[in-house]
Amino acid sequence: MPMTRREILLSACALAGTPARLSAAQSRDGIQQPTPESQAPAGAVSLSDFEALARERVPRMAFEYISGGAADEITLRWNRESFDRIRLRPKILVDVSNLDTRLTLFGQELPFPILLAPTAYHRLVHPEGEIATVRGAGLAGATLIAGMLATTTIEEMAKAATRPLWFQTYILKDRGFTRDLVQRAEGAGCKAICVTVDSPVVGVRNRDQRANFALPPEMERANLKGLMRPGGNLRPPEGDIYTPILDASLTWKEIDWLRSFARVPVLLKGVLNPDDADQAVKAGASGIIVSNHGARNLDTVPATIDILSEVTERVAGRIPVLMDSGVRRGTDVLKALALGATAVLIGRPYLYGLGVAGPEGVRRVVNILQTEFRIAMALAGRPSLRSIDRSALWLYRP
Repeated sequence: MPMTRREILLSACALAGTPARLSAAQSRDGIQQPTPESQAPAGAVSLSDFEALARERVPRMAFEYISGGAADEITLRWNRESFDRIRLRPKILVDVSNLDTRLTLFGQELPFPILLAPTAYHRLVHPEGEIATVRGAGLAGATLIAGMLATTTIEEMAKAATRPLWFQTYILKDRGFTRDLVQRAEGAGCKAICVTVDSPVVGVRNRDQRANFALPPEMERANLKGLMRPGGNLRPPEGDIYTPILDASLTWKEIDWLRSFARVPVLLKGVLNPDDADQAVKAGASGIIVSNHGARNLDTVPATIDILSEVTERVAGRIPVLMDSGVRRGTDVLKALALGATAVLIGRPYLYGLGVAGPEGVRRVVNILQTEFRIAMALAGRPSLRSIDRSALWLYRP
């Protein structure tokens, strides 16, 4: 819904940590507004603030697991540095009194182009785990992509949801279990399936190793009951590289197989190579997610924002192109859309919010990002998503 001047002011107040004097019963775009006393820590006014607070409050092993990348974490660093190198080119004297951030994806109307990426093991940072995340996403009006490696079943998450969920999965060695999992997600009402295609093996996770990461025995991979024993290790034995459940033999024919029975749109998550993006379109994918797995798989691959334009140019509007990895500011969202992305996903930031303040922390993180995005749109002279294109960038060079 277009945003008025008053709403911009209220959003700016929220961004600064100033109560906007809205009751919980009031709403905008169907998004419930919190009362001032339910606010997350007043000093947390940016996504980096929530990361700093999470470092203090979340158990060390969990924080290292969430925040770490692969090997020497070079790509992890590039994911941020590359966003910072891109300069915005503003336009002045443009009417930005009504900002329109709405978009439609696969028949679903979203109030803004920010989704919550699939992430694992939410009970590591909050006792209610994914249920708290679902509630926070609902408060923010954001679409959550529920992860296969959740500590809560997709059915339980769907019951707690006030907005439609999407579901992320891997194509497992056990094809029958994979089919059942997809059908369970569809039965729970999930509106899209995101299949991760960049992980025939798990990346070198030295930070996990140093922190002795292991799923606590009281937690389980709830969606994988019957496939794995509780607390079972997904990592291969020492000296091996292949995991117990991930299938390193996957090819494009498995995408055909998945599409043969999926009743909702299928997106491929983990596309970096423009040639693969073109092949995904030809293979019938409904969309792709340009992603380097949050820099957690193959170190020294490019930052996603650096190769996004090559991918979107090759896809040429045939299917939606989403992207993740490194988004921390509203200006990042604007830059991604200017390079052709339909929407962006965030992962680590909402987990930090979850660890700091539960559902309200998730809501606050999303609200900060979408408010920053609206401010960036206004200051750049871009009143709608349709008005955001390459001309919003100054001498962009990947």
